[in-house]
Amino acid sequence: MLKDTLEQGRIVTDEALERLLPAANQYPSSIHRAMRHSVFAGGKRLRPVLCMEAALMIEGCVPDGVEELGAALEMLHTYSLIHDDLPALDNDDLRRGLPTCHKAFGEATAILAGDALQTYAYEVLAKLQCSAEARVAIIGEIAHATGTIGGMIGGQVMDLEAEHTKADAQTLEYIHRSKTGALLTASVVIGGMYAEASDSQIASLREFGQNIGLAFQIVDDVLDVTQTSEQLGKTAGKDKATEKATYPALFGVDASIKMADELVAKADAALTSFGEAAATLRELAQFLVERKK
Repeated sequence: MLKDTLEQGRIVTDEALERLLPAANQYPSSIHRAMRHSVFAGGKRLRPVLCMEAALMIEGCVPDGVEELGAALEMLHTYSLIHDDLPALDNDDLRRGLPTCHKAFGEATAILAGDALQTYAYEVLAKLQCSAEARVAIIGEIAHATGTIGGMIGGQVMDLEAEHTKADAQTLEYIHRSKTGALLTASVVIGGMYAEASDSQIASLREFGQNIGLAFQIVDDVLDVTQTSEQLGKTAGKDKATEKATYPALFGVDASIKMADELVAKADAALTSFGEAAATLRELAQFLVERKK
């Protein structure tokens, strides 16, 4: 069952994060408490699960040490959330039902906690239990996915610049594919790289990831206008309040949901060559558009 897959993936990732991150009382403790506050705030660990399931599909079993790759992904994702919530960016007080890092520890510590998580992620990546060639490819893939050209930071910049404007469909798609979709895509791709996937398999995984990455953010836009803060675990209605570029604002809720469904269908088709081995990844894609938070 998918529920069991998600729960087991969360447990394995949390165990790896607990092992890899400095303890809360490790000197200087203030920064380590801040890092752990955000890392262990109850995330679904979707990116590590996608990574591990992609590796499992390629290798036929869970490769040794792949949970550390998933943990590094979660460190990077959490760093992005800490910075995204800052007053200078999205200015949010709530994340996963808890005070955001800067509300709990102050802006300066929150900025440094995000920086530290990014640094630790690359330390973990440098020690992965795979071939040197795979390690280099994985680090390059993640660095690009979190960078400025078609990556997370570039998408964040465009997202900020598009506020209070009437962004067109092309700009909106670029923002979503970069800010959110790029790291989701990389999660699937690097799982394949870790398991020594062939070039054609990597291409299929990339196509799958690109489609679910955009679908995920479209659904996120929809949830922002259809769910409450209590349901989401973060402040609802922020997109509309800040006049952000979103799919519901441009196309409406119903049309946005239809687009997300079409993207999941494309993602499913990208895995045709893997046959039944791709069943869990297909279920995960469907879950991404059916989730309520």
